[in-house]
Amino acid sequence: MDNVLQDHLPTAPWMAEATRRLPGLQPLGGYHDWLPTDEAFAGQMAVREQLLAERRDEVIAQVPSCGPAVDELYEEVLYYLGGGRGYEWDAHGCIRPDGVHVALDEGDKLGTLARLVQQDLCVLEKPDGADEHVLTAAILCFPASWTLAEKIGRPLSEIHGPVAEYDGAMARRVQRVFDHLRDDTPVWRQNALIYEDPALFQPRRMSAPRVARHGAGYLRSERQVLLRLLETRAVVFSIHTYVVPMERLTTTQRAGLADVAHVT
Repeated sequence: MDNVLQDHLPTAPWMAEATRRLPGLQPLGGYHDWLPTDEAFAGQMAVREQLLAERRDEVIAQVPSCGPAVDELYEEVLYYLGGGRGYEWDAHGCIRPDGVHVALDEGDKLGTLARLVQQDLCVLEKPDGADEHVLTAAILCFPASWTLAEKIGRPLSEIHGPVAEYDGAMARRVQRVFDHLRDDTPVWRQNALIYEDPALFQPRRMSAPRVARHGAGYLRSERQVLLRLLETRAVVFSIHTYVVPMERLTTTQRAGLADVAHVT
């Protein structure tokens, strides 16, 4: 289990006012920082491989209309990974930084992407005449207390329905972010949740009770990036999951966690 955990948390969103307030979005430092790898890459990718083999229907979903956006996402990720990021390419696919060869399967683009990168990837599109963006495709191997089957095809307000802080004002604010996101200016945010169980795959049905985690031993934090695709104008929501034992946080980071919600 330890090989899926990070050695440290590189950023602590609760330590700065700009990132502590919801939604806490900040400009990304640059396109080069969209899909980074870290010290837990090999272990987390092994978990992804197992989930794809054993529980694929639970971790990949798409609606029939999302083909063009998925095609563009696929090309965008391949372009990104081709920029000298530790991936080696051959005529049949590529070798990941952990040494695993991944064949590029044009007939299974989401499955291929799930095997290539450490991040989960969600595609959100705004249908003509709609008020909100809708989740039209997703790779969700590492859900933090939500279930993909309940969210696919749903608009943003329904996706976040169980989140107490996501009221009408917040929903409108987030929708404005999606509407005005520029294709040349991705943004990022990071959350912080306390968990007792360090497992990466932790789905939870909306009907299941939320659980208090005070005193639990792991900090689970998602670095989330919003990036707009140029052609389809779909928004990609990428999720890089950190799970760090509390004792690996700095003293300052642990002290600052006092104000973080300990419920998931």
